[in-house]
Amino acid sequence: MLFAFICRDKPGHLQVRLDNRPDHVAFLNGLNAEGALKFAGPFLDDDGKPCGSLVVIEAADMDAARAVSAADPYARAGLFATVDIQPWNWTFNNPANA
Repeated sequence: MLFAFICRDKPGHLQVRLDNRPDHVAFLNGLNAEGALKFAGPFLDDDGKPCGSLVVIEAADMDAARAVSAADPYARAGLFATVDIQPWNWTFNNPANA
């Protein structure tokens, strides 16, 4: 099952994001190598600076998805003000259906 992580950064925490980005990217690369990562990228503020994240993974269930979310270096660094984890159905433009 797919799960979308909709993460919003704490205000004024851009430096926390920048400082932890290499570990976050390595974490996502590991998920990608396992085949769990479907896509990911930052939300941008009005100035074009990152202010959150959208990450979609495949996981067995909500507990597994929560464990992945909690292991993200951004989450461990306290970057996020909120993290919403939702089951998600990739209906349009899903490459698995091409």
